[in-house]
Amino acid sequence: MTPPTMSYAILDPAKPLAVRAGQTALAVMAKAPRAGKVKTRLSPPLTPAQAADLNVCFLKDTAENIAAVAGSGGAAGVISYTPVGEEALFDNLLPADFTLIPQRGDGFGERLLATAQDLLSCGYGSVCLIDSDSPTVPAAAFEQAVAELQKEGDRIVLGPAVDGGYYLIGLKRAHSELFADIAWSTSSVFSETVAAAKEAGIEVVVLTLWYDVDDRETLELLAAEVLGEEPPPFARLSGYRAEHTRAYLRELRPQGGER
Repeated sequence: MTPPTMSYAILDPAKPLAVRAGQTALAVMAKAPRAGKVKTRLSPPLTPAQAADLNVCFLKDTAENIAAVAGSGGAAGVISYTPVGEEALFDNLLPADFTLIPQRGDGFGERLLATAQDLLSCGYGSVCLIDSDSPTVPAAAFEQAVAELQKEGDRIVLGPAVDGGYYLIGLKRAHSELFADIAWSTSSVFSETVAAAKEAGIEVVVLTLWYDVDDRETLELLAAEVLGEEPPPFARLSGYRAEHTRAYLRELRPQGGER
């Protein structure tokens, strides 16, 4: 039986709710999962259709991880999506209480800043912007981010990635200097963001080191973690089990051998 179509509420920054003031919005920055438009650096070794299917698994696992963290109170799951008009591609992929908010802006830094501004305008007390490429981020990292942002005083929270970027940035105010003049998609994103925060006098809390899956090498690292039960060599926490990703990689393995 085909599951009923599940459409999600779209947040409107012009309509803030006071009840959100005590919550951290855990917002995944996501593209609508269309073949040839997502995870393109994974083709090869995957086909564009396989890469899109894997992207869906990443999204499901990340959303379920966030939903479990939010279930303990103090947080809410959100998808910050692009492009506008393809909201239906998220139907049935997310927990029922997730909401959507459209991305705006041209460059990546602009979209991050605009998402933070819009979610704070919706009434949330703080925001975490989370990548959609890291399905096994430990739940403890999200829990720590929420806890740090709910303390008194201004600060940012950063989850560093092994490629020099970050998988999460959390903030209580939309500090534009954290997104300006950053060399995006380079190995210096994390260090440049820390430097910008220090220059602005903003406290920085650093989470556990993790990784993005965006090429053949990191795909093999993911397969070793979820299929071979081999934690990443840098891991100090147990990764999220990412059952959707695990099941799909098991499907792919017979098609392409052990690798």
